[in-house]
Amino acid sequence: MSNYQEIVNLNVGGTRFSTSWQTLTWVPETFFTALLSGRIPTVRDETGAIFIDRDPNLFGLILNFLRTRDIDLNNVNIRALRHECDYFGITPLSRRLALCDEMNHSSCGDVLFYGYLPPPLNTSTTGRSGNSCSRKNSTSSSTEVAVNRTHSRNSSLDLRTVGRIPSQDQLSRCGRGHSRAASLGNADSHKGHRPPDMSSWADSMKVQIIKAHHNWVAVAYTHFVTGYRLTDSCGWYVVFQSPVQETVIERIALNAKTSGGGGTSSGNTSSGSDVMLGIASGSYVRLWAFSTHSEPVRRTLIGTFNLGVRVEHLLFVGPQLVALSGAGSRSKAGVWHTSTQHWQTQDVAHLTTYDTAGSFLLLGTATGAINYIDMQKFPLRMKDNDLLVTQLYKDPNQEPITAISVYLTPKTNLCGNWIEIAYGTRCGSVRVIVQHPETVGHGPQLFQTFTVHQSPITKVSLSENYLISVCSEYNHVRSWRVTRFRGMISTQPGTTPKAAFKVLALEAPTAQPHNDCGPYGEQDEEQIFIQKVVPDTDTLYVRLASNGKRVCTIRSVDGSAVSCFVLAECEGALRPRRLLLCGHRSGATQMWDITGPIDRAVKLNQPGSVAGNGGGEGDESPTTDGGPSPDELVRLLSACDLDAAPVPLSQSPNRPIQAP
Repeated sequence: MSNYQEIVNLNVGGTRFSTSWQTLTWVPETFFTALLSGRIPTVRDETGAIFIDRDPNLFGLILNFLRTRDIDLNNVNIRALRHECDYFGITPLSRRLALCDEMNHSSCGDVLFYGYLPPPLNTSTTGRSGNSCSRKNSTSSSTEVAVNRTHSRNSSLDLRTVGRIPSQDQLSRCGRGHSRAASLGNADSHKGHRPPDMSSWADSMKVQIIKAHHNWVAVAYTHFVTGYRLTDSCGWYVVFQSPVQETVIERIALNAKTSGGGGTSSGNTSSGSDVMLGIASGSYVRLWAFSTHSEPVRRTLIGTFNLGVRVEHLLFVGPQLVALSGAGSRSKAGVWHTSTQHWQTQDVAHLTTYDTAGSFLLLGTATGAINYIDMQKFPLRMKDNDLLVTQLYKDPNQEPITAISVYLTPKTNLCGNWIEIAYGTRCGSVRVIVQHPETVGHGPQLFQTFTVHQSPITKVSLSENYLISVCSEYNHVRSWRVTRFRGMISTQPGTTPKAAFKVLALEAPTAQPHNDCGPYGEQDEEQIFIQKVVPDTDTLYVRLASNGKRVCTIRSVDGSAVSCFVLAECEGALRPRRLLLCGHRSGATQMWDITGPIDRAVKLNQPGSVAGNGGGEGDESPTTDGGPSPDELVRLLSACDLDAAPVPLSQSPNRPIQAP
């Protein structure tokens, strides 16, 4: 085969192709030049044609390009074709396809991309990003620390600048030491403070947890936490950073005061602490207070507390810090009260789930009881070193309570607040109980029961317009529309679910605590689910909690996998914003403004709209198109190793509590 005019017969995946030697070899150093020169062994079919075990449809497109030097990309899977070009070594076409692929993906993200916070450590400096400055960050004192102020604008940022350290003149451009550079990092800030037992500092830079409160965000890495604040004029910027912890951070809690003016979060006075940060590792909890009104930022270690068992949930109820653990009969609750400056622990047998409402902390148990602690009356209710946990309600069948949601109706002059509680059980029941202010002494009364789940309930949410329940069968969701009379629940005859769908998530149970699918959102607005299908993925699906319809699809701007996420309600000068905050394995935090898509999706879902068509209860299809399509699911699973056995789903990380 030395004649360029010789015909070459090919059998590609069972389809016959005939072309010339010259056509196949005009691009040098390809699969075909190696094949026809004998460097690759050939296999021939019964007719003598060279057999190539590849996709014949994609090969036909490549062969036409070799013939004409042109290609029609209409209705073509560019990524699949690019993969075939790389296999055959057709570099000219591969480069064209790479450019076409990049046209649909930008490092600046799409229209929803709101901001980018690079890793706080400059572990590597490449290219021309060699300018640096030394910024001292002493952690020798536990009472006062100067925290470096850096800044990331809300606009799209060029990811090629990640890792650069802003110069000193850049730091002075935004008043209090903010920088418009795309980096918040400084490797020098942690010299001498790295835990000695860490095998790889870079591996610990994955974002582990994100918590948000008002216009503040705490981003937790393996051994430290960085705090950011959002203002309308300066965007997000670093305000504080915790000392490096010797142990791995497992839980964090954030509480920030807000003045409510101008879209900023700040303290109500010019002195005192306006941000509190709790960090849990094992059974120990450390609590810091930060005063950010003056330079330098003052950090005060309030104390280190021991719950006695591993802390599984850490949260603030008002200004009170609460630690919970559900280790079977050894379940404990620990409370630090801001007024008394006292840490108190108490056994709460068989604790399984929790929720908060105002100053109340409600606790569900495996015995079917719902208990509560009134945090506002905490100092007055202490007796003989006792938190005085009070039983509120007992399930009529004594089924273990696995999820709970409390809704306080708006207070009126006629009837005050109604207390409405929805809870789910291990047997799959969902019950709604109510308590009128005039019948407080009689306790809550059972209002309605739904027995439509056959698996344990993992989440339940009662809002102004919907009741949403999720069971452990691959996050199967049912939703009901809640009707009200003068603000009080009146769902009869609303026993027919509005929708039923699954929020599939194949993540290992050990990785679930900081990847909870939801539902997210305030109780007086439309809530959403955030679906992360496989563990290592750069794609999240945002879906309406009421019917499962897709709101939008979020993809990482730099291709890095999402390690954790949370929905933040941030106040702005013009309107509140609902931001999806995604932590990544690269150490960066990416922000997406999903306010507009949610508003549009809710509008289309309203009765009388084109999509909503004014239907009543139960007139919607039980299956929805909000999750990944089959093609999307196959693409996600292609990068994921699945065991032969189904992956068990853990219970809700923010509600049910399991024994370790």
